[in-house]
Formats: sequence, structure tokens, C-alpha cells
Amino acid sequence: MGKIVVITNQKGGVGKTTTACAIITGLEQKGYKVLGVDLDPQGNFGFCLGADIEGSPTVYELMKGVKTAEEVIQTIKNIDIIPSNILLSGAEQEFSMLGRETLLKRGLAPVMDRYDYIIIDTPPALNILTANAYTASDNLIILMMPEILSVLGISQLRETIELVKSIYNPGIEVLGILLNKYDRRRRLTRDVEEMADDIADKLKTKVFGTKIRASVAAAEAPAHGESLFKYAPKCNAAKDFRIFVDELVSEKGMRLHG
Repeated sequence: MGKIVVITNQKGGVGKTTTACAIITGLEQKGYKVLGVDLDPQGNFGFCLGADIEGSPTVYELMKGVKTAEEVIQTIKNIDIIPSNILLSGAEQEFSMLGRETLLKRGLAPVMDRYDYIIIDTPPALNILTANAYTASDNLIILMMPEILSVLGISQLRETIELVKSIYNPGIEVLGILLNKYDRRRRLTRDVEEMADDIADKLKTKVFGTKIRASVAAAEAPAHGESLFKYAPKCNAAKDFRIFVDELVSEKGMRLHG
């Protein structure tokens, strides 16, 4: 059964989609069978991987129960993707039934055994979509930028994780905190790095050894509908993400065997 990893931070603009694309592309390049799930109504994760986000069924139909996982999965260059689009923006009001936090988990259940890794991109909010991602997942990667605003709200994130853990998914663990858009030369970066260490202690996790350096290409790639590895494979961020994928698959909670 595949390991499910959620990329999360309720703040927008920290690079969740770029990170999700880089991780899933890096895993595929290593020969793993992967599935990406886009839970952001903006649909950028699917768009970056080349999915049709307008003319095909999406995760919205999967969570509504009107389409199966088989019917919503698109395969693009050896990567399977369940895309999203703006229809998902009404999920908070529309998915009001009992057990709504488990809609994604139930939808993915029939195809779980096909994949080594499933990567879920989340919206910049702590809402029913995020709760569905946490309920379905094995591990969370919290993405942070070296900016104070990236740190704010982490206590609320912690409360959400603990709530899901106590009611829906006792096995969920925070795999670690990944620092993105990293520039060691900046004083603020060093300050936020110290804060990240404190946050990691409170979440009983760690800050990953790999740091993703700041890169203009990383910001540009999603707008061009491409993963960073395709758009700018030699940039610093792409090099860092390759190292991070190696670090990720070596983690105890991410090993497929043993």
C-alpha cells in the first residue's frame, strides 16, 4: 500500500504546489509508481503536471461519489494525477454530511495498492479539504518560508493535526518541516530557522536537513504548466529538491520495505 504524504501550510505563497510537483516528479524519476492528488480549487498541481483541469472529472466528483478513482485519474508521462478545479471551492458548504472528513480516503481506497507514493497538495486554508487530506495521509510535510508570516498560524495547524489524530487518523505523523526559498545570508532566514526548530520540537518532529534555496525559476515553473525539473533542471532549487527526494525516501516512515 502506498505511502500518502501531504504538503501543508495554511498560508499561501510558500511554494506548496512547486514542492508537490518537484517531489512527485523526483519520485517518478527514481522509478516509483506515484499518484498526485490536487485538493486546491486553483488546480495548479494538476496544471503543472499537464492534466486537463477543465474538461475532465476531478477530485470534486470523486469526493461527491459520482465518479470513481479510476474515472478521475489522468496519466501524464508516467505520473498519475487526480486534478482539481474551481468546483471544489464550495466544498465547505456542499460537503456537509456526516463523515465528510473521510470522503477522500474512501475515494482513494480502491487504488491505494497500485502506488508506492501518493502526494497531496492542499489549499492555503485549514478547512474541510485540509481535514480530508490529513485524514487520508500517513505523513505531513510542513512547508515554511524564511518569513515571519510563514510562521504565524502554526499553533492553529498543530491544533488541526491533533484533532484529526484524535478522531479520524491516529496514525498520522508530521514527517518534518521543509524550509523553502532559503537564503542563509539573510538575518531573517537565520531567525526563522531558529523558530522552525522550536516549532519542530512542539510538533515532535524535525527540520529537514535539506533546505530549498530561493529561485526565480521555482516561481515561474507553475505559470508555465511545468514541473521545476523540466522548466529549469539546473537551477539551485531543482538541485536541492533532488537531494530532498533522496532524504525523503530514506526516512523511516517513508521506506516501502523495512
